[in-house]
Amino acid sequence: MNKYISFERPDGTASFGRLEGDKVLDLGAPGGPAWLKDSLDGDLSELAITGEFDRAAVTLLPVIPNPGKILCVGLNYATHVAETGREQKDHPAIFTRWADTLIAAGEALVRPPESERFDYEGELAVIVGKGGRRIAREDAMGHVAGYSIFNDASVRDWQRHNIQFTPGKNWPATGAFGPAMIPAVEIEDIGAQRVQTRLNGELVQDQPVSDMIWDIASVIEYCSTFTTLQPGDVIASGTPGGVGDKRKPPLYMKAGDTVEISIGVIGTLANQVVDEV
Repeated sequence: MNKYISFERPDGTASFGRLEGDKVLDLGAPGGPAWLKDSLDGDLSELAITGEFDRAAVTLLPVIPNPGKILCVGLNYATHVAETGREQKDHPAIFTRWADTLIAAGEALVRPPESERFDYEGELAVIVGKGGRRIAREDAMGHVAGYSIFNDASVRDWQRHNIQFTPGKNWPATGAFGPAMIPAVEIEDIGAQRVQTRLNGELVQDQPVSDMIWDIASVIEYCSTFTTLQPGDVIASGTPGGVGDKRKPPLYMKAGDTVEISIGVIGTLANQVVDEV
């Protein structure tokens, strides 16, 4: 299965490429920054290899470091709706997250000093490959370039200051995205993949993608009605039940913790937690 990543070369320039064992095959134009999102509307397998690095010599970036939009789906699993005490609505709940709040696989999530209620949210990330407006549900999956893993980690008390989620979702270095994108055409059944989150090795979330209330095609149809989707846009498709905030007693992330989110054949996104200094 091909795994595409974004990374910094040893000279500090940004690029993207394909992982092959302990090697990174550079697919970006040499001599300057190159971005994965600019090649998603074509066939990645046809791109020329412009360089090769040892995996240890490059620094991972979020899979799409510079998306035009990150659209997040709230309350998209019945188990999560139930644990929050809310009711299912007639339309998806959509909010936004900013790219500069995200870190790559292996980097540290940063808990801000203003809150101890720092919570995990394991999610499937859908990466748009073909843009469009008012995309019909029956055509929507043809607009997906691939899939990755997203930790929509949340500062819960700030999330609930008002009815809008934005303040709880956009602290620096509180979310994670990676490690790689698997092309959609290489995953036979995305619904069969399970979203599994572990905190310090303990399984805290475990549910198949097929349990989403609003499936991927429905979310693309809905979002593309009110905004134009572009290659490289990211849809964080919602988290299953089991979030720490709704456990008894609550289970929040703290400095020294390790959070791992695995989604079937896509892989595992792992990050440690540190306190902001």
